[in-house]
Amino acid sequence: MLKALRPLAAFIEGVIDRIGGLTAWIALVMIGLVATNVLLRYAFSLGSVWAQELEWHLLAALILLGMSHALQRGENVRVDLFYARYSPLGKRVVDVVSALLLITVSLLFIWLSLGYVEQSRSISEASPDPGGIPLRWLVKSLIPLGYGLLVLQQLAQLLRLLDAPLAPPSSTGESARV
Repeated sequence: MLKALRPLAAFIEGVIDRIGGLTAWIALVMIGLVATNVLLRYAFSLGSVWAQELEWHLLAALILLGMSHALQRGENVRVDLFYARYSPLGKRVVDVVSALLLITVSLLFIWLSLGYVEQSRSISEASPDPGGIPLRWLVKSLIPLGYGLLVLQQLAQLLRLLDAPLAPPSSTGESARV
């Protein structure tokens, strides 16, 4: 049955890959914006509240959209002190439990943030600073979107974990990941 869901897992991971590519462009734009703001501020004593706020908004987009891609690529922070010594079955159990916990926490964040975003949208929240960015609810909507992508990535990971056969233990021993 799980084999029938492989295309779904591949589709989800493809979407996450494309969003990961988008975050690379966001990072590039953010670097250019920060460099421009610094140059204008220190060389010409010019500054823009809008441009400074845009830096923070791009950083939020980079983090919230990029965290599912980092998780997919295994570039998340983790401690492998005990994990490296577990059997393949033990590792699978830890991976499944971790995925389920992350899905639970992500769904909680989505549920808690929807009211926050809606309140911001309903009052047409804008920057309190003169010349700041309007429509602050747009950047706040990245919270449920980012955690929704995490849920999707973890569902794809669960499908892959539950579908994959357990590898026999290596005769040479597994190297510890740090």
